[in-house]
Amino acid sequence: MAKSAEEQLCEAAVEGDCAKIGDLLSAGADPTYFDASGMTPLMYAARHGHADSARLLLSAGAPWNALSPSNISAGDLAMEHAHQEAFDVLLNAGIQAELVLGTIARVAERNGEKEGGGLNYLEDRVSFSEDKLMDSESKAVMMEWERPLMEAHARAVCGGGGKVLNVGFGMGLVDEAIQRYGPVEHTIVEAHPEVYERMLRSGWGKKENVKIVFGRWQDVLPQLESYDGVFFDTYGEYYEDLRQFHQHLPRLLKPGGVYSYFNGLCGDNAFFHVVYCQLVALELGNLGYSTQFIPLPVKDCLTEEVWEGVKRKYWQLDTYYLPVCQPLSDSE
Repeated sequence: MAKSAEEQLCEAAVEGDCAKIGDLLSAGADPTYFDASGMTPLMYAARHGHADSARLLLSAGAPWNALSPSNISAGDLAMEHAHQEAFDVLLNAGIQAELVLGTIARVAERNGEKEGGGLNYLEDRVSFSEDKLMDSESKAVMMEWERPLMEAHARAVCGGGGKVLNVGFGMGLVDEAIQRYGPVEHTIVEAHPEVYERMLRSGWGKKENVKIVFGRWQDVLPQLESYDGVFFDTYGEYYEDLRQFHQHLPRLLKPGGVYSYFNGLCGDNAFFHVVYCQLVALELGNLGYSTQFIPLPVKDCLTEEVWEGVKRKYWQLDTYYLPVCQPLSDSE
């Protein structure tokens, strides 16, 4: 039985035969095809380290972010098999695609086609337990396993002393850690009414150096000052919301200050996570900030028991990359 054009395309991708790939694509072969094992031509090119073939397939419309049934992308395969050139091709494709999608999203928002991030969550009921904060759908807002990460974030943003801003209280893990550094002023922005009420009941409003600002960060920006350290960790918002917050960093972060954020973007796929790490670093660089990612092992923290009762495992990687961002003028 004759092989289809798509099956031949997969074989050509395995071999890295760019001429044959080009001929098949010109004849109408579908670069988005999945074979019986759930692999695309781009995945085969990546697994075998054929960077030129990957470029050709991408230019023909092969999706950089297609996933196999086992949640593996072409970029994951290039990483797994240490094919650096193919990995770089796919990484660049992912970054460029997300930049375009971000532009489209911002145009849609300006045209009134998108509501502000986090609004649904703020209208939702939440529940607290000893080790987690959950929304009404049993999705975790924050969990106790994050405590070592939050302590590391606090250490990063409190290194210079002075005034510190945290956007997103949640369970208060990072704020407890910030308090141990004795900042001159500790400002906390929290938007969820139930979390805010719990903060007050727990005595946060009575701490001498703590200032609580209730509301969405987008709405309370005029009340915020400039700080020596800034941390951002909101729930129910997405990359565009994080990016929007970054536009205000030049006013919020003092010269010599340190900024960090909870780096949970695409925490269930290693390659997609790298794409977003580099995307954030690129866009922060355009704003005048350098970004260093500090690897922190978390595998031992994430046993199956940790996720009991949680609808979605929002972090499935062995390493957490803690971002430390500073003005470029300070790092030169």
